[in-house]
Amino acid sequence: MRRRNQTRAGQIFDIFNHFFLVILAVACVLPMLHLLALSFSSKDAIMAGKVGILPVGWQVDSYITIMKTKAFLDATLIAFVRTILGLVINMLLIVLAAYPLSKEESSFKARPFYVWFFLLSMLFNGGIIPTYMVVSYTGLIDSIWALVLPGAVPVFSVILLQNYFKSIPQELCEAAQIDGASHWRILFKVYLPLSKPVLSVLVLFSAFNHWNSWFDGMLYINTISKYPLQTYLRTIVVKIDPSRVSNLRDLENICAENTNAAQIVLAMIPILLIYPFLQKHFAKGIMLGSVKG
Repeated sequence: MRRRNQTRAGQIFDIFNHFFLVILAVACVLPMLHLLALSFSSKDAIMAGKVGILPVGWQVDSYITIMKTKAFLDATLIAFVRTILGLVINMLLIVLAAYPLSKEESSFKARPFYVWFFLLSMLFNGGIIPTYMVVSYTGLIDSIWALVLPGAVPVFSVILLQNYFKSIPQELCEAAQIDGASHWRILFKVYLPLSKPVLSVLVLFSAFNHWNSWFDGMLYINTISKYPLQTYLRTIVVKIDPSRVSNLRDLENICAENTNAAQIVLAMIPILLIYPFLQKHFAKGIMLGSVKG
């Protein structure tokens, strides 16, 4: 849409910007459509290379087979438990860390120390081997806690929420204190209800991170049956494992591309269902949380 009094250079930039965003959107959507088409296409069409963005030789045997695969169902359950558990821990610690850090130094004397502590932990880390040793020595290896506790405090999210809390007028906090409200009451009755946009963004960040994470599963989990979904998908080999199909009929109708694509599509569904409900808060929450008040 052309704005009034816009220069020629501005118009050219808008055209280029819209064109670039359309190309970027298409580049993101096409692989998803191709995976969806593969999951619903017949084995012969896939082997012949006829499948593009539309299914060829429609079939749902790959989804039926996956629903009978215990390893996939177990991995999905572990991923849901990990996401819910990690989300609760992340949001609780983010809120409890951001609230005192949003106060002035006159109210919280140790604030500078903790600010630098969090910033340094975000910029520098000990690396994979020291982190693995810490997880190992604390007895978390091969348990779901190894997937949740090492990243329990996302510092970037703490900074976003801290900056948003600082933008809330102090008069509200002072009025609540005059009425006798404690810090806990101020946090849960004043700050959190006013922070729904940025909290929605942080929930989205945390859920995405836990649901899509696969590397920590390979690093800390030794038992394949305890793999979360993304780690399980990562370990899928190109060749079909006979234990993943229920009978000879499945072997005739599906191939590795069928089952792999179908499992990836199923893994995307929970995020695709959640995102539309939180998307309206996304841009607003990022802007509000990233600008210091």
